[in-house]
Amino acid sequence: MFTGIIESLGTVRSIREEGTNKHFEIASSISGELKIDQSVSHNGVCLTVVALGTGTHTVTAIEETLNRSDIGSLKVGDPVNLERAMLAGARLDGHMVQGHVDGKGTCLGIDARDGSWYFRFSYEPSPEHLLVDKGSICVNGVSLTVVLGTESQQLPPTGSRREFSVAIIPYTFGHTTFGSLRAGDEVNLEFDIIGKYIGRYMAVYGGGIEELKNYLLRS
Repeated sequence: MFTGIIESLGTVRSIREEGTNKHFEIASSISGELKIDQSVSHNGVCLTVVALGTGTHTVTAIEETLNRSDIGSLKVGDPVNLERAMLAGARLDGHMVQGHVDGKGTCLGIDARDGSWYFRFSYEPSPEHLLVDKGSICVNGVSLTVVLGTESQQLPPTGSRREFSVAIIPYTFGHTTFGSLRAGDEVNLEFDIIGKYIGRYMAVYGGGIEELKNYLLRS
């Protein structure tokens, strides 16, 4: 479990393919503190440390992870958002993030506004992935608040896809991959876990809001 608060900006040192898997060697300021078998979020993807070097660590992404996320498109020299798993007794500064990417989104545009930046993304909707204005969304491992979403009717849908935007402060822009993100780039999206459970219930049982309310009252 993670919080979406990035600890370090790592750099891809090398990439090695083995069958359908890819091994990524990452250099970062926290690599020397990691241990084998430790879970670390890489651009929002929970990966296990399999090897350690001098100031580097190596993780392996399997075919499912490569298909579902943008990890497979990383190149040597690319920056990577890193976060170690949260401590049970620590403050939850972001929101509950599993490191299980739901799918990929596409950056549609970036609007600089007097010291902050508004990033707009599109994604393929699913009944089980709920997105609400002022709700939480994890983009490339960063815990963010939805500023506007298609569901609010303030942003029009693009074909079958939906859109949302987030606001980025200077610190986040300078200490995460948002500083190098460009229009057309793909990002990893993890929707809020509470919304996913509610969406799953609605998808499985197909009931309306009254059925959901009754279910919650019985719980």
